[in-house]
Amino acid sequence: MVGPPPGVAAVRLAVRRHLDQLPEGLVLVACSGGTDSLALASAVAFEVDKTGRAAGAVVVDHGLQDGSVQVAAQAADRCRDLGLHPVVVRRVEVRAGAGGPEDAARTARHGALAEVAAQLGAVAVLLAHTRDDQAEQVLLGLARGSGARSLAGMPPVRGIVHRPLLGVTREDTTAVCRHDGLTPWADPHNADPTYARVRARALMPLLEEQLGPGIRDALARSAALLRADADALDALAQDWLAARAAGAAVPDGTVTTLPAAELAALSRAVRSRVLHRAALAAGATPGALTAAHVDALDALVTRWRGQGPVALPGSVTARRTSGRAGQVELERDRRSG
Repeated sequence: MVGPPPGVAAVRLAVRRHLDQLPEGLVLVACSGGTDSLALASAVAFEVDKTGRAAGAVVVDHGLQDGSVQVAAQAADRCRDLGLHPVVVRRVEVRAGAGGPEDAARTARHGALAEVAAQLGAVAVLLAHTRDDQAEQVLLGLARGSGARSLAGMPPVRGIVHRPLLGVTREDTTAVCRHDGLTPWADPHNADPTYARVRARALMPLLEEQLGPGIRDALARSAALLRADADALDALAQDWLAARAAGAAVPDGTVTTLPAAELAALSRAVRSRVLHRAALAAGATPGALTAAHVDALDALVTRWRGQGPVALPGSVTARRTSGRAGQVELERDRRSG
């Protein structure tokens, strides 16, 4: 018997292997109706039909385009036609933030996915990012200059979110839709150069022309290698903080204190992660805390010249106590919220 085309087989195999690693229970596909997510929904439906696992879908309507209600309804109908159940449509409000419209939409979307998963008791929400998306994410990380974690791209698993298709290509998902007779929705935002990811996508053919056709795979491999390095350094930073947790706060519990001399003895890679984590723990705003903020904190440790306090987003202030054996103190203004 002739099997499916190679691209279809690759997608189904990736889904099957990922589902096999999950605990028993409901899985949800995040489906926009676009090529990648529709291919994922189809592959999941195909695989669970053989195993009996429960599989549903979540369609998030961001409300950012005219006709978004109809687009969401059509995506939900396609998922139901594939046999997925339950299928939930959730409309969200995208609020502008410091990270721009893409970040705001992503935050709203992930919040909705987590909420629906909790309500339904799902063990995982599957997202349809491919190897192409991963390569583009690495390019964006390079442009931002945000360090190893940013260059590590998207993780295969983060909490309830799973990405089983990071090893397959956009050509593969297109092959699934063609093979299964599915007509994807073409998101007009995917052609709008206002969005950084669209500009990164447009760069890829030029990079392939100049550097070779393997550039997408190379960027995705780099992401995997850097993710392993970043995970190891994050673990060292977490262990260092955990070892000092008992004495990390003054009696009233509102000030985090870190020994400057011990911080200075750490490698820069670990120290910057310690400072970043400590700032977040003190109440600094995630996403708004930048490398420049962390560098200013590092100056309190390694370049102490009596400088004044450092203001961090989220109404957190960091200051250095005097003396070589001093401490770095981080305190949030409780009146801010």
